[in-house]
Amino acid sequence: MRGTLVTLRPATEADVPALAAIRATPEVRARWRGDDDASAETRETIAELGDRHLAILVDGRVAGIIQWDSEDEPDYRHASIDIYLDPALHGRGVGTDAVRTLATHLIDVEGFHRLVIDPAADNEPAIRCYAKVGFRPVGIMREYERGADGTWHDGLLMDLLAAELVR
Repeated sequence: MRGTLVTLRPATEADVPALAAIRATPEVRARWRGDDDASAETRETIAELGDRHLAILVDGRVAGIIQWDSEDEPDYRHASIDIYLDPALHGRGVGTDAVRTLATHLIDVEGFHRLVIDPAADNEPAIRCYAKVGFRPVGIMREYERGADGTWHDGLLMDLLAAELVR
């Protein structure tokens, strides 16, 4: 999948070192946490999600991950998105382009009418990024995830209906 700034393709074993290094940056680790062995965790996710775990490429270089999953029960069918990006690229529109590119694929190719994303409620840059694509706040999910400090933190549920996608 090609966006304006990014190319998205299934992550491979060759991507593991770059992705593990990005996961280990303090900015990404604060939000994604995980085990001390980011390489093993990345390999497990590639195996689990397969072609739903996409490397974000910028100028041919691995810049992060965007992944999706879905609820396939027909009465509740929708897709969800998660993303992390090399902090060196924050604020340059790369995340917005990656989210827009995947959202367009999920709507136009996979046929989803609704997408969800759930940033930490205090992650204002991520929330602004997702809003640029058309995601809207649904509500606060109180004490949604445990932080690295062991305390619970709120999450923001955002969704996007197909007609609201900002192309």
